[in-house]
Parts: sequence; structure tokens; C-alpha cells
Amino acid sequence: MQNLLNAGGDAGQDPEKADTTEPPLLTDPRGGVPGVIDDAAALDRALATLVEGTGPVAVDAERASGYRYTQRAYLVQLWRQGTGVLLVDPIACPNLAAIDEALDDTELVLHAAQQDLACLAELGLRPRRLFDTELAGRLLGYPKVALGVLVEKHLGVRLAKEHSAADWSQRPLPTDWLRYAALDVDLLVELRDALEEELRSAGKLEWARQEFAAELTARPKPPRADPWRRTSGIHRVRTQRGLAAVRELWLARDEIAQEKDLAPGRVLHDKAIVEAALAMPRSVRALMALPTFHSRRAREHAPIWAAAVDRARTSSSGNLPRPAAAGEGPPPANRWADRAPEAARRLEFLRATVSQIAEDCALPTENLLHPEVIRRLAWDPPLAAAEDAVGEQLRRDRAREWQIALTSAPLTRALKDADTS
Repeated sequence: MQNLLNAGGDAGQDPEKADTTEPPLLTDPRGGVPGVIDDAAALDRALATLVEGTGPVAVDAERASGYRYTQRAYLVQLWRQGTGVLLVDPIACPNLAAIDEALDDTELVLHAAQQDLACLAELGLRPRRLFDTELAGRLLGYPKVALGVLVEKHLGVRLAKEHSAADWSQRPLPTDWLRYAALDVDLLVELRDALEEELRSAGKLEWARQEFAAELTARPKPPRADPWRRTSGIHRVRTQRGLAAVRELWLARDEIAQEKDLAPGRVLHDKAIVEAALAMPRSVRALMALPTFHSRRAREHAPIWAAAVDRARTSSSGNLPRPAAAGEGPPPANRWADRAPEAARRLEFLRATVSQIAEDCALPTENLLHPEVIRRLAWDPPLAAAEDAVGEQLRRDRAREWQIALTSAPLTRALKDADTS
């Protein structure tokens, strides 16, 4: 492996005096930093090289979270044996369906795939087979599963991560950023191979395959009915008029953010929305006097914010927000002890059971069974506390077969123990 790496900073250093306390830092991808593919002809050439390559294809995408309104990809990185690293500009080349068709049933390797699958699908790249290195690390029980951590542990090299939160929407992209992006896929297939062997040795490879398949078929979350209720700090707003101000300010901000393709927080901070809802200022001047409205962007749209507060102040009582409706599923578990003590007792037994199984299997409990699945089972268990019935309820909640095989019998016993304790 070492002959593939370029460790920066040690050229000409006496080997006997070199610091060997940490792995070398990989400063460049093998083959150097490739140019960006930003036209149809270059994309066709890249497609030809991908087809000639062999084995799985490593894929990554860079977004501009925190800078832009959407979660679209602003750079797509690919690597395949015999091809090397390819860097595709999806703004200039927004349709990758030809690559998707050419790869057909080829396994794609991603790290934290759920972060990238949606933006890749927007470009027409939809894997049929997947290996998620982050999820593999979780199934193996690693407490830290960041890409750099896993690469260092399994491949003995460090990856620089200084550009992970950059604004990838800017053009042209700096060479240092492209180097960072290329490194994210340059060793990903080697990491995949190491993790697959460890999964096989641990008897968890089939678990991983089921998890990867579930990632590919996961249903997108439905849009929230009242997304403005997620405003940070909204719990401080106690009145209906105040909540109406939060709603009106949030909607006004969202319209501006969408129009300008800016992250909403860059148009107006949540803190400013909450402060305005608490103060309910009656003029633009009074609104701009609030400390949270001193930024340039906040002042740029001052009349819009003031009009939003005015709408909340003058809205008829019938248009004021009601208390948040209860969502689907059971209420928050911290209320169960007083309102549903039997369900609270079942939850205690179920949680203890899942925790013990997870410990025995060297798994995070949330990867053995999602906490919401456990809460649903405690709140509304099957009428007959039988293993088949429990297993079927877990299956309806999209638990995987390996999870059901491990937990259905112990959870059935836990339900019975809770009811007789």
C-alpha cells in the first residue's frame, strides 16, 4: 500500500529521525488531480473509460449545504480500477443517465450513502447494487465511522478533510478542493474490500447486504405539514400571535431563499425570527433595532420582515396557528409514565432487551432496531404476544430479516415479562 501513497512533509528527512507516531498524510490522489469534466465530449470520453474499467465504482458527491437552498450536487467524483478518478461538474453536465445505463448492475461504493443518493438520482445516477462503507463500519461496531477514521484504521493513511464544509457551488473550483474531492474516492474501493472481509469474518456480511438493499429502497420522508414549526428556539414563543409571526417570517424567508437559491439561514437566522415573534415590533425601525436584525441580509429585506409581523398581528383569530397536532405513532416516551404506565413498562423491558442483544453483537442499538420501531411495539403491541406476531409487526415497520431473526423471540419474551411484572 505504501508505494501508492505520497506522504507530504517528509522529503529528505532522515528515516531514523522521522516521526512515526501517526500514519502518513495522503496529499494527492494516485495519478494526480484530474481535470473537471464540464462538457458533453469530455463526459463521453469519461464514460468510455468507465466501461473499460473493472470492479466496483466508488462514487461521492459534493453539495453546498449551508450555502444553497437545494441539496443538489455540485461535483460528482467517480473511481474505478483501470479508470482512476473522474471529476464531473453536474452543473455543466446535468444528465448522467448514460453513465447509469453503462454501469447497469455494477456495484457502487459510497460513504454515508443516504446523504448522496437523492442528489445522484436527480442526475439520473441510481445504483442497483450498493456498498456503504459508513454503514459497514456501524455494523462492525466502530464508535467512529467517518471516512478518514476508517481509511486510517484499515489502509494506514490519513486523509485531509479541511474542505468538507466548503461552498461547492462556486466556480471555478480551486485545485486544493478538487484534490480533496478526488481523495474521497481514490481509496474507497480498497476500504470497501477491507470492510467486506471483516464483515464476512464477523458473520455480518448478510446483515450488511440487507442493509444496503434497504437503503436503495427506502421511501423518502413525506414533506412536513408545517415545516415552520421546526424553527430553532420556537419553544420560547408562547402565544398564538407569536407563532403566527414565526410562520409568516419563515414563509417569507423561504420564498426569498428559494428565489435566490440561498440556504434560509443565510437570508435570516432562526434566532432573528424568534426574537421578532417575541417582540412583535410595530415598525420597520423597531424591527431593525433588534440585535438579531443588524446583518446586511436581514436589513436588505426589512420591509418584507415588517410586513410579515404585521400580518401576524392583524390576522383574524381563525387564521392563527393551532397547537401542533400529534404526529403519527406514539407520543414522546417521556410522557408515558403518567399517561400510559403499562406502555412505559413495556418500553423499559424492550429497550433493555435490545440493548443487551446489541452489546452481544457489537452493534449500536439504533442499527439493531430503530428506536421508533421499539416505541411503536411498546405502545401498540400485537394482541397475541407471540413470536410470529411480533416478527410481522417489526416487518411492517421495515425491520430487516436479520434484525427480526435476532430480536423477535427476545422481544416477545420481554413483552410477556413486562405484562406479568
